[in-house]
Amino acid sequence: MKALRTLVVENDAIIGELLAETLDGLGHTVCAVERNVADAVAAASHWRPDLMIVDVGLGEASGIAAVKEILRSGFVPHVFVAGDSLRGVPLGAETILIQKPFRVSDLERAIERALSAASVADGVAS
Repeated sequence: MKALRTLVVENDAIIGELLAETLDGLGHTVCAVERNVADAVAAASHWRPDLMIVDVGLGEASGIAAVKEILRSGFVPHVFVAGDSLRGVPLGAETILIQKPFRVSDLERAIERALSAASVADGVAS
């Protein structure tokens, strides 16, 4: 897998840093670790990431809302992570989601699935 410029959106600073270290260890570059919707949207606009790893629950708002806002400017492959039960959270069938705690191999598979889904979407859009 080629190195990806990755945006991490996680409201827990420790988990965000661990995710950044894990992604770095997988050979990816973490362009930013943001803790809320506004900062995530600004960082995505600035960095134009190849991939986003986004916590579903960001405290004051939803990671889903952040992704929807970011995707208005163009599609970015993304993986949602969640620590809590997701009952009542509207996620589409194509959503790539991993539950915390997860293994590095789970994250790698989720990234591969997100990139695969993105290439299929690109093929449909072309």
